[in-house]
Amino acid sequence: MKNWRLHSIFILLLVLSSCSSKDEGYEPVQPVGPTALELQVPQIFSDNLLAPLIPNDNPQTVEGVALGKRLFFDRILSSDNSVACARCHVPRKSFTDNAQFSAGVNGTLGSRNSMPLFNLAWNFSERFAWDGKELSLERQALEPVQNPVEMHSNWEDVVVRLQNHSEYPDLFEGAFSTSTITTELVTKAIAQFERTLISANSKFDRVTLGQEELTPQEQNGLNVFMDEARGDCFHCHGSPNNPLWTDNAFHNNGLDSEFTDLGLGAVTGDPADSGKFRSPSLRNLSFTAPYMHDGRFATLEEVINHYSEGLQPSATIDPLMKKVDEGGVQLSDQDKADLLAFLLTLNDQSFMDNPDFQN
Repeated sequence: MKNWRLHSIFILLLVLSSCSSKDEGYEPVQPVGPTALELQVPQIFSDNLLAPLIPNDNPQTVEGVALGKRLFFDRILSSDNSVACARCHVPRKSFTDNAQFSAGVNGTLGSRNSMPLFNLAWNFSERFAWDGKELSLERQALEPVQNPVEMHSNWEDVVVRLQNHSEYPDLFEGAFSTSTITTELVTKAIAQFERTLISANSKFDRVTLGQEELTPQEQNGLNVFMDEARGDCFHCHGSPNNPLWTDNAFHNNGLDSEFTDLGLGAVTGDPADSGKFRSPSLRNLSFTAPYMHDGRFATLEEVINHYSEGLQPSATIDPLMKKVDEGGVQLSDQDKADLLAFLLTLNDQSFMDNPDFQN
């Protein structure tokens, strides 16, 4: 009886051992999917801003960002394979192109200046483009593909080309756990890449962190910027406590007395919004000329002169343009020069040189 029991125990141990054998394929299966990627938030942002906006249905992943970057630089999105997103948003030009109006397929020109792309995850209003017509970063990526003066394509054809591509189905499988490509997944990938475009290493950022100091001229330029009786720039473009250097809101800043481009007014249908456009960030101004929604000013000196003595009255001009009856704030030549010196401290050369953003 004892031998029988010992024999039974021995047999049971053999069975259990064989069931747990790695050679028999019983090794626990590890889940496979995209690799989570935490957005790298600079200290200057975490000290002063809320957390970045990242949709729950489009979390940042290593594979998603890599796919978005490839799509951003790929001309396959355009009707004739001639234009990529990067055509109008050049990394070394702070993701704009230095043209008054960008050229799309067949050299067709648009009617607005290409906006630079950075710090997009902190646009808390979720209104994108000069006129705020796109209500998320994902939706913003939709329009250029089908715009006749940009990529002049249609999403059905784009999806077919991507689906028939030798590599893209596998890349979508890695990024979204499906090889079936859709418009939604394309725009999600592009938005993931664009959220990584963070500029936060200007001289002024380093000053704020106690690593550098402003020159006397730059300091006076900041004083002009913050002085309601002089530059009065901070209401629309932020202050040292707002490292975005924009309020991301919409203003009529006195460019015209009559409007050929209604801006926000064309989106909302409200006449009170006519002539209002989103305030761009003041970061990287040396790289983003020309200026304003229609690229009318070739230099920063012209921009400063506009606010100093070039304001045009209209029914919707922003109340912040308090000295419109005088043509502007009437800066002295010295204050203009100092203000310019301060604005140049907001340039971030490392953003332009970041290899993660190059093709």
